[in-house]
Amino acid sequence: MAAKSSKGSEKSKTSASTTDSSKYVPLGLPSPPILKQPISAVHTNQIQALKEIFSNSSDVVFRNVMITPEIQGLLVYVEGIVNSADIQEHMLRPLIRGLIQQRTDEPDVPIDDTRIELTQVKRVQTWAAATEGVLASSALLVMDGEAEAWLFNVKGGVRRGVEEPQTESVIRGPREGFTETLRMNTALLRFKLKTPALKMVSMTLGSDTKTDVVLVYLEGVADPQLIQDVKKRLEKIEIDGILESGYIEELIEDNPNSPFPQMHYSERPDTVAANLLEGRFSIMVDGTPFALIAPVTMWQMLQASEDYYERFFITNLIRWIRFLFVFIALFLPALYIAITTFHQDMLPTTLILSIAGAREAIPFPALIEALIMELSFEALREAGVRLPKTVGQAVSILGALVIGQAAVQAGIVSAPMVIIVSMTGIASFTIPRFNFAITVRLLRFPIMLLAGMLGLYGIVIGLVLISVHLTQMTSFGVPYLSGVSPYHKKDTKDILVRVPWWKMINRPSTVHRDRKRMTRDINGSPEAEEGW
Repeated sequence: MAAKSSKGSEKSKTSASTTDSSKYVPLGLPSPPILKQPISAVHTNQIQALKEIFSNSSDVVFRNVMITPEIQGLLVYVEGIVNSADIQEHMLRPLIRGLIQQRTDEPDVPIDDTRIELTQVKRVQTWAAATEGVLASSALLVMDGEAEAWLFNVKGGVRRGVEEPQTESVIRGPREGFTETLRMNTALLRFKLKTPALKMVSMTLGSDTKTDVVLVYLEGVADPQLIQDVKKRLEKIEIDGILESGYIEELIEDNPNSPFPQMHYSERPDTVAANLLEGRFSIMVDGTPFALIAPVTMWQMLQASEDYYERFFITNLIRWIRFLFVFIALFLPALYIAITTFHQDMLPTTLILSIAGAREAIPFPALIEALIMELSFEALREAGVRLPKTVGQAVSILGALVIGQAAVQAGIVSAPMVIIVSMTGIASFTIPRFNFAITVRLLRFPIMLLAGMLGLYGIVIGLVLISVHLTQMTSFGVPYLSGVSPYHKKDTKDILVRVPWWKMINRPSTVHRDRKRMTRDINGSPEAEEGW
């Protein structure tokens, strides 16, 4: 779904200044002129205005209410996003009872909502504010003789409950995940971090969707300048709609043209809480279970939440296996192409004869052969994701087996190439972060092309270009390879290896304000005294 954003706003402002201001079209869909007017005290005018605003809206309910024999009212709400029981039991009855009592005691005093037995009540004086409240799951009440309206927060509707995250499953760890309801997600985070230092800054983005967005951080731990920078970036967003956190990610990241992700997303409250404790911030968006986390480094993309729940030597073994398979996922097809095409003398004689015998009847060079198999595998993987879960996994596995076997028998590809592509596909599944795994899968193709043209020299060129790009990248001012480039000895405790928890005295040096996370090393290690 396309959305109109203000990316490249400087360029657009320059062009706008050279045009006639009368041609300027404000962002957002056309709205009725009545929205610019204040609320009338005449009941017939109130009804006419609301009918005009919500014309051709079959889900909007108009309900006439007799407050007292002298006062007529109109209740307006959107069916399906409010709680009907709350409207009847906790809104109308207390409201009418309070108004009747007030009219009896003080008939000449204006209506005072402090007498009403409701807490979430808001008064508005314009139709624009009233309309925004109705569309945000509130019930609107207008009354004859009152030049203002009342909004009652009776949000309801069918929402998904807390379930186990589908994209970040763990063997050991919490089983709860975020939902599409923003306040439920913030509550789950509050359960994890029971401290008044947990701050949540709310804002609304999207001229038409009016999406609620919350910036979350730990005061005293997160860098205040970082938080101010994030607020400014969010305030500069001008777009007609925000339907998922990915919209915001692309609009505020440092390097929008880089294939590498500069923000991490998660649907696990424990993952978000752990990153907040390290001085990072999170952006939570209503309507999606995925919360954004930043700043991030490349090393975070290769870490899973379960790395911190298992004992450190188990974590280190798994982490090194993961690093190995990332290398395989990125370079194995290119190495096969380069060696079989340009550097056959690097392999043992028996192995190269076996590969040559398998490729004897293949009409394509190794590069074309690899591209055919890689593209076929990517197509099967995408089909498995888009198909229903009951058949998607079977299509991915069986499709790869059938196509691979048929291609070998038909003489289109060789058996060694099928093995290489299969190993590459399995290796890419070991990358914990899906957005980083996609980047590895995409970069595999240009590296294969370089290997097909220049051999191992092409692979080295590709590796150098990627390394230069990564060293120049930042995530909200934090170097993408922080801890290694630039080198920070104190941060190496959780990069290539993870030291035991009783040695992780300090937070990462690049993203926090308060470095101390543990008062002392419980084993009395001298490293704790040195602040290592």
